[in-house]
Amino acid sequence: MPRHWLFKTEPDAFSIDDLQRVGREEWSGVRSFQARNIMREMKLGDLGFFYHSSIQPPGIVGVCEVVAEAHPDSTQFDRKSEYWDPSSGRANPKWWCVDVGFVRKLPRMIPLDELRTIPALAYMPLLRRGQRLSVQPVTPQEWALILALVASEKSG
Repeated sequence: MPRHWLFKTEPDAFSIDDLQRVGREEWSGVRSFQARNIMREMKLGDLGFFYHSSIQPPGIVGVCEVVAEAHPDSTQFDRKSEYWDPSSGRANPKWWCVDVGFVRKLPRMIPLDELRTIPALAYMPLLRRGQRLSVQPVTPQEWALILALVASEKSG
């Protein structure tokens, strides 16, 4: 049974439309040890909500799938990348990532404010103060409840 996750991104950097266009993408550039460790737990076939952050309103816009398990993040070795890390070596890389593939766009964005109105989601990491991780776990109950919000709506 697949596990569930939430992947946060700024849409001007990489959006659900970008993922749909390219099909799959390395979820690189994450520089949090906690987020790195979460990605190391991900398995092929796990599903994730694709979340647009740093916009108004922020919210869940689609579904993606883990299509490659944790592997060294290529940006840590690229001197031209803003995510280059001179302290990380190829023999013992510091940063790991997964690849995600496009599954579908939701028929509408589910805004953060709407998620906050649902008591059953109160303990979801996304809704907790100070939670800024770009990848987060989602429980099976949270996953089902969120998908039910748009289940009867037509795909866009």
